[in-house]
Amino acid sequence: MVRSGIAVGLNKGHVTTQRTLKAKPSSKKGQSTKRRVLVKNVIREIAGFAPYERRVIELLRNSKDKRARKLAKKRLGTFVRAKKKVEELGNVLAESRKHHN
Repeated sequence: MVRSGIAVGLNKGHVTTQRTLKAKPSSKKGQSTKRRVLVKNVIREIAGFAPYERRVIELLRNSKDKRARKLAKKRLGTFVRAKKKVEELGNVLAESRKHHN
């Protein structure tokens, strides 16, 4: 935001130059890396799905998407997490259909 040097108005304040700050390490939290994706895939392969995830997959098979999202929301707490989980499990379902055909 450019300051005008005037004491009032939207751009009020002393005229300064904006500093470009280095990115914080905390801003990289949760980012997918090759290693992280590999580890998650290995864990998924060994541990399989949680019981609620199996139920969600079953609901998706029966094309009850709304019910699947509601179940996921109840288990995960927020609707955004639920939508992400249902999307992920839907992709898993599509993958398995692709391999079976």
